[in-house]
Amino acid sequence: MKALVLTREYPPHVYGGAGVVVDELTRALGRRMAVEVRCFEVPTPPPGIEARGYEPWARVDGAGARHAGALRALSVGLAMAADPADADVVHAHTWYAALGGFLVRTLYRVPLVVTVHSLEPLRPWKAEQLGAGYTVSAWVERLALESADRVIAVSAAMAADVRRHFAVDPARVRVVHNGIDPARFRRTAAREALERRGIRPPYVLFVGRISEQKGIFHLLEAAAGLPAGVELVLCASGPDTPEVAARLDRAVAATPRVRFIREMVPVPELVQLYSHAALFACPSVYEPFGVINLEAMACETPVVASAVGGIPEVVEDGVTGLLVPPGKPAALAEAIGALLADPVRARGLGAAGRRRIEARFGWDAIASRTEDVYREARVQFDAG
Repeated sequence: MKALVLTREYPPHVYGGAGVVVDELTRALGRRMAVEVRCFEVPTPPPGIEARGYEPWARVDGAGARHAGALRALSVGLAMAADPADADVVHAHTWYAALGGFLVRTLYRVPLVVTVHSLEPLRPWKAEQLGAGYTVSAWVERLALESADRVIAVSAAMAADVRRHFAVDPARVRVVHNGIDPARFRRTAAREALERRGIRPPYVLFVGRISEQKGIFHLLEAAAGLPAGVELVLCASGPDTPEVAARLDRAVAATPRVRFIREMVPVPELVQLYSHAALFACPSVYEPFGVINLEAMACETPVVASAVGGIPEVVEDGVTGLLVPPGKPAALAEAIGALLADPVRARGLGAAGRRRIEARFGWDAIASRTEDVYREARVQFDAG
């Protein structure tokens, strides 16, 4: 079997969880079958993975309107589909690559699998980023999902959302959780990255995109009540808009004891940040899965997270972390304070998180389940 994987994010251009997933999943799939990746921009694939990058068409790339981002994505999708496809299945990730997936299915008679990492109907704030382009992104997502031979949802909560918002036969929807490489993400005693950045425990850690979706402003509000001597470390980049970035700058300036790392740091440094954090905070208001929670748990770091989307399928409340209602800074602050005040309990939650990772979220098992979905899609497609 050969899989053609279409994605916006691919190394070295990874800024969110979807890019991490595509990178790790294609590596694991590559140990089972031939894999070709088509992505935005120039890729740097690992050995054994064929990858090709595409740039937006110049005609739309310079457009200044908010909807230009949607047009750029569509132009890349057209270019992806213009190159012949000799795969047994095409697998599109996110709406950015959805048009390419739909066209490959149509033009080359290849079954289509779509993984949804989030859903446009549940992200209405995207209208601020894309303007009328949000209508376009929602249309492309609907076209691909309702045409797909199989839809992979990254959580049971997301599968329910797919059935609720789209005309998709429930028999075509499969839940395949995201995963993590427990060998890359594991607790370390190394701390040179912390020393270089002047970070001293105890600290609360946040890792994620600068987005309303990630609840970062709720976390800053909660952080105003952190105990003396405890710092909030924000490892945040990839702002959705310049306006959101500017708003975050103002909020950080108004909050004491916040250290802002404005970049996606390399995995070895990220592992150090996780390993020495008192806890990891994931205050998302919408999170279909939340790979970052896996990363923290793999490093034996207790998690305080929003009970939203797929997070309760990852973080066991009271076992590997604490869950709080989304969008409630007071509840978030209370949970953070409880773990900071009880480091013995916090360490126990962190150790349980590592055990859960090893038992359920390895990439080889996830690649095996994904291959099963590919075979189902092939049978569905051939049956007409």
